[in-house]
Amino acid sequence: MDALQAILTRASVRDFTDQPISDGDLHTILEAGMSGPSCVNARDWSFLVTRDPEILTKMAEANGRPAEPLKKATLGILVLGDLERAFPRAPEYWVVDGSIACQNMILAAKALGIGSVWLGTWPQMDRVERQQALFDLPETVVPHSLIAFGYPADPELKGRGFYEEDRVHMDKW
Repeated sequence: MDALQAILTRASVRDFTDQPISDGDLHTILEAGMSGPSCVNARDWSFLVTRDPEILTKMAEANGRPAEPLKKATLGILVLGDLERAFPRAPEYWVVDGSIACQNMILAAKALGIGSVWLGTWPQMDRVERQQALFDLPETVVPHSLIAFGYPADPELKGRGFYEEDRVHMDKW
């Protein structure tokens, strides 16, 4: 699947089969996350990866009801911001860098035929704190997002057209 097709057909998948994701596909997904731009190439993210159903359940519970798809996923990735690696003059860019990594991983998964759904964590500090406690993270490592991955239970699920003409302003507002 080419990049444009992956972007335009991506859909949030919340129900998965139990088919495991191969180590090779996991590596490709992570490599895609690490291939996006980051502020001054700080690469101020890390990834906590699990296939363990018990850990996936604990991650879902720490993030609340919207994260229920993690309980059905065969793989979960917690995207983390590493503030010690962030650009010192504008450390807040870690949030943007993490977002880019998330999107790249979601699109890579789509291109591989793997479904995913982004599950927000930051800036909801109750979720951030519960994920930090669950994994005993250092203070300088901040949970950004969870992503649930797995093969879609409904392989026919397709993204819808998202283009909205009224959101485009040419040369002036």
